[in-house]
Amino acid sequence: MNSLDWAVLVAYFGVMVGIGLWSHKRVDDVGDYFTAGGRMPWWLSGISHHMSGYSAVMFTGYAGIAYTYGVTSYVTWCFPIAIGIAIGANLFAPRLNRLRSRLHVASPLEYLKNRYNVPTQQALAVSGVLLKIVDVGAKWAAIATLLSVFTGVSLNQGILITGAVTAVYCTVGGLWADALTELGQFVIQLLAGLAMLVAVLGKIGGISGLWTVWDKLPDNHTAPTAGPYTVTFLLAYLFIKTFEYNGGMWNQAQRYMATATPREATRSARLSALLWFLWPLVLFFPMWVAPLLVQAQKPDASDSYALLTEQLLPHGLLGLVVVGFFSHTMAMCSSDANAIAAVFTRDIAPAVSKAARSWNMRAGLIAARVTTVAFLALSMAVATQVNSPAFKDIITVVIKWVAGLMGPIAIPFMLGLLRSFRRSGPTAALVSWAAGLFAFWLTNYGLDGVQLQIQIVTPLAVSLVLYVLIGYVKPEDTPERDALLARINSDGDGDGSGDGAAAEAVPETPATA
Repeated sequence: MNSLDWAVLVAYFGVMVGIGLWSHKRVDDVGDYFTAGGRMPWWLSGISHHMSGYSAVMFTGYAGIAYTYGVTSYVTWCFPIAIGIAIGANLFAPRLNRLRSRLHVASPLEYLKNRYNVPTQQALAVSGVLLKIVDVGAKWAAIATLLSVFTGVSLNQGILITGAVTAVYCTVGGLWADALTELGQFVIQLLAGLAMLVAVLGKIGGISGLWTVWDKLPDNHTAPTAGPYTVTFLLAYLFIKTFEYNGGMWNQAQRYMATATPREATRSARLSALLWFLWPLVLFFPMWVAPLLVQAQKPDASDSYALLTEQLLPHGLLGLVVVGFFSHTMAMCSSDANAIAAVFTRDIAPAVSKAARSWNMRAGLIAARVTTVAFLALSMAVATQVNSPAFKDIITVVIKWVAGLMGPIAIPFMLGLLRSFRRSGPTAALVSWAAGLFAFWLTNYGLDGVQLQIQIVTPLAVSLVLYVLIGYVKPEDTPERDALLARINSDGDGDGSGDGAAAEAVPETPATA
């Protein structure tokens, strides 16, 4: 990178901070901070949902998979995510919106104390927060790895730079800042991705290279599944991502909650699904043909896209593509930070602190911002250890840890929204959560030689089976829980949308005991 590339990068950081400061004026209470007061347009929610779903791991770990296995990278990653979100557009998105518009909650997990009980809410909240610290740490490490390739800064310096800028804009502006910066980041990534595609096409013979280049690539490059990414892995990933990207990891749930009505939440999900179908094809094509243009230096080929960018793009455009790397990571990390702050201040803190239960509007907003900074700091500290023996490497954390541990947390949260599972109560939720965590440990660390697809799908499958089975063996449906589910599942756009009511807690019922 030269001075022109650095100017582009610094300008990008400046714009992100500026958006955060502007968004600060729109945040009056925790409802605005965590759910945008229910005033976010569906198209902005959809773009934000899409951008918050992937990070610079796309250009490191998945670039390595694309370099080695070709189109498998799309078929076994983006495609199942798109299908999963499309399924959830009608199944989950409107119900998540009703959590805010009808139950007046500001955190995705806030309804769980009434749907189950406080211990269940706390188990899911604490374990999810710990998982997200590791997950976001992997994202910081991914972008710092790319930054080191282009600038020579150390891993820790790269983590500090990106984390500090993200902390400024997402802390002062809340979900509004997240969504607006993600819109800007989408535009930047659109330009950067198209620039990279044009540069690669120029090297492989023009636009005809889109269909003539495949004979020059390794035979397995056109196989939909290859290596460890088998058909079983694809089906397992579809199963997992349907829960994760429809709200199982909370930040996507906030995007649906932030729209004005359940109908707009559904439109938001459909837009995100469409973007997941189409846009990754543009990003992946240069990665697929990279073996013809560069020689990866790392064993996992995670540096291939960075090397390709350095070789093909002139200064200025190089800086724009680097900004594109940052855009994805900062979008995901800032959205996660906001979700975690919501869960901590609305779910965890009130359960353990009497003072937290009596926070006024100003105190709650200050707590939300302090929590956001604390979460980012912890995840940045974890990022410095992501290549240690405990975590192994970036792609291992993202695929095995997140996909494997997400299920036990997401099953009680997501299925708890559906009336079909009204019999499953606190016992089903806690047992399925604990058994799923044990299944993750057993398949990843207790047994040797377990296949990747088994490692990632077993925890979710165990949680799902036990959640349903215990619900029938030991039904715990009550009139109060049935009434809660009726409000979440009934048709219509509900009430209270866009009026700032999200700052209010769910009224206590006997089910809270």
